[in-house]
Amino acid sequence: ASAQNSCQALIYRKHGHPNEVLQLETLMLPRVGDSDVRVKMLAAPVNPADINMLQGTYAILPPFPAVGGNEGFGEIMEVGSNVSTLSPGDWVIPVDAGFGTWRTEVVCSDKEVIQIPKNMPLPSAATIGVNPCTAYRMLQDFEKLKPEEKKKQSGFSDRQDPSILNSSYGLYLNTIGLVHGRPDLKELIKELQSLGADYVITEEALQESEMKNILKEIPKPRLALNCVGGNATGSLFNHLDYGSTLVTYGGMAKKPTPLPAKPLIFKNIKIQGFWMTQWKRNNISDLSKQRAMVLELCKMVERGQLAAPKCTQVTFQDYRAALEATMRPYQSSKHILIMC
Repeated sequence: ASAQNSCQALIYRKHGHPNEVLQLETLMLPRVGDSDVRVKMLAAPVNPADINMLQGTYAILPPFPAVGGNEGFGEIMEVGSNVSTLSPGDWVIPVDAGFGTWRTEVVCSDKEVIQIPKNMPLPSAATIGVNPCTAYRMLQDFEKLKPEEKKKQSGFSDRQDPSILNSSYGLYLNTIGLVHGRPDLKELIKELQSLGADYVITEEALQESEMKNILKEIPKPRLALNCVGGNATGSLFNHLDYGSTLVTYGGMAKKPTPLPAKPLIFKNIKIQGFWMTQWKRNNISDLSKQRAMVLELCKMVERGQLAAPKCTQVTFQDYRAALEATMRPYQSSKHILIMC
């Protein structure tokens, strides 16, 4: 049997403001069982969903005491006697949300992690499990966007998510990025265009001739991806193609999306929701689909087709700075906790 180890972990025992409820503590790790692995966490981002879980407003809330963090990657340090698919030195990411990635080490079942290649850049490895997977599923599962119909399809995304803009779909999908007015708007537009957005417009431009001029050059969008909501998202319906789909995967504006009757009725537009956590749990009994998705995304990173978001690396002990930065509006950089 292995010796018992301890780790440093960011733990919360009640919901509230993250800086008030989260504490860095020492935890004793359980011994590694026959079907377990011991993972040294290397890096983990701070995402808005992590903040919502600390606040108690997210759809899933782990029992107390809880370790923060849903995403990240680590290195296998030790495996149980019955573990044959993983070895010390392998890099892994969590299978499910609620894993508790904000810690230096963890002992878990070998079924709770998925292997990723060790040659990935740290920011990509740390952030491959949520946004890229979400983008992949939304581009795969709702509208059949086929490579052979190159540049004959269009899509809206109202979030500056490089997972959507710089994926291989950008090679054949006209992408219209919808952004909110902000002080650094010009810099943001340049950044999104460098990631692969064909057009970037503000919410106000949806109501003006600029949008009409764009749609003279490209087909009306077949797919709209909404993570903000509010009146601007409601305006998208007027510009979507017949039989298109609007997928909502977030509500950052915390406002409802108006559903205008005319395009719903006469354009036969479909409205669906998507939650990556639910998709993972629907496929938890057979991880082959999730492994294949993650492997394909990792290959896209290796081929230069999928870049990590702009990241700011923060030492694990300086976690409060990462929390505060993530809660500020209009963040252009994702903050990643570095454990090693």
